[in-house]
Order: sequence, then structure tokens, then C-alpha cells
Amino acid sequence: MKHIFGLLLALTAGNGYVQAQHSFNKLWQTDSVLAIPESALLDKSNHLLYVSLIDGQANEKDGKGGIAKVGTDGKIIQLDWITGLNAPKGSGIYKGLLYVADADEVVVIDINKATVLKKIPVAGAVFLNDVTIDKNGTVYVSDSRANRIYMLQNDQPSIFLENTKNVNGLLAVGDDLYYLAYGELYKTDASKQSIKIAGGMEVSTDGLQQIDDHAFLVSSWIGSVYYVTTDGKTELLLDTKGEKINTADLSFDAENKIAYIPTFLKKSVMAYQLK
Repeated sequence: MKHIFGLLLALTAGNGYVQAQHSFNKLWQTDSVLAIPESALLDKSNHLLYVSLIDGQANEKDGKGGIAKVGTDGKIIQLDWITGLNAPKGSGIYKGLLYVADADEVVVIDINKATVLKKIPVAGAVFLNDVTIDKNGTVYVSDSRANRIYMLQNDQPSIFLENTKNVNGLLAVGDDLYYLAYGELYKTDASKQSIKIAGGMEVSTDGLQQIDDHAFLVSSWIGSVYYVTTDGKTELLLDTKGEKINTADLSFDAENKIAYIPTFLKKSVMAYQLK
């Protein structure tokens, strides 16, 4: 029952939590064979996840990192689909290409050929973390230690936003960019004016996914997953801190309401049904 979080608790208004309206039910967990999985990205057309494997220190350029392929049923498809990366984290897909944040570079992978096409250095980058790609193919990548969001257009990096404390999770929706920074969710647009949507979450906010037009899923690396509404209400869906299970950069199948969550040091990916 630990993993069925109806959470019938009304939490204090001061931290923004509301009485639970949703549940998060565990479906499966992979074998513990994934070498420090930081991010899981759903490729719905191929019924699989691309899982970023750090396999070392989180910012060490050691060539040990890679990308694994895992089925949406929890079965391991291929552990060494892509190898020779450094500390790969968030990723995004655009027109058959997989863009991966990797230390101070963005790696571009041809999905069909399973080949690294190029590595794009990002000048001034310290700790590239998450990736999102908008409808026009602009790639956004967060730098959690430089407190910046970079933008890549035609593979040319530039700074999009600065002074975004511990920025991590990114999500492009229409003409807007949503981002997570130190326990808070913000929205910005082309004018680069940021509006705070919600706060009060664990400060290690990591993964950001859209549930529908009015809500998001947010994970915090320390072991928390939240349901966050566009009007700022925050509901705790999952708390695995007591079990020392991390909840890193998650992915979400909005049609089937299934979240895929890497456990980092537990070396697995978990799947949860949102109801």
C-alpha cells in the first residue's frame, strides 16, 4: 500500500498543498540494471523509453555515460543503445533526432541509425540538465549550476534566461516555456518575462510534464512527485524519501495517464498510473 498515494491529508495552506484529489498507483519497476538512470523520455510511436545513464559522477566527462532503451512494459530492450557519452541527462525528440544534455554539450543522435551525429558545445555551460524542444525546433536546455536556460537555433547556442536559481525541468508548450527552479514552477514567453505558477515543492525539482491544459506533473529528485495546477495548487502524489528512492526526470504518457520515473541510485525505472 505504500505506493498507492491517495493521500487523504489536507496539508497546510502555507505550503500551497491541497487535499488529495488524485492517486498514483504503481504498475511496474524494471530490474536494477540501469547505470544511474537520470531521465526517461517516452517515444510513444515506438512504444519505448530512452533512458539517460550517467554511470559515474553527475558532471564528470569520463565517457561512461549512454542511452538505454526500455519498453513501456518495463522490459529492458537494450542497455547500450548509445555509448561514449559523459553524464547524459534530459533529452527531447524533434524530426527523428534525439537531443541530449551532456555535461557542457548537447549531443544530437539519429534515432533510426542509432548514431551520434554531432556534439554541440555550449560556451559557458557548467551543468546542462534538462531539454525541451518547441514546435519550431528551437531547443532549450537548462544549466542548473550556471542558473541559466540556453536556446539552440540551427544548432547555435545562446542564453535565453539568466538568474534562474537551480533551474532544471523545462517544458515548451505552444509559445510558452515552463521551467522549474528551486521548488517553484514558472512560465515565460518570447518576451522573457517570468510568472510564478506554483511553489512550496521540494527544492530539488527535476522533471516537468504536462497532464492537460490545466495541470502538470513535477518530480523532485529527492523522492517526491506532485500534481500542480495552472492556478498554483500543489498536490503530493508520491513520497519515496523514506525509502531513499529518488524520483528524477520523469516522462508522461498523457493519453494513458502513465508516468515513467527514473530512480537514479536505485538503478531502475518505475511506472505509475495517474487516476
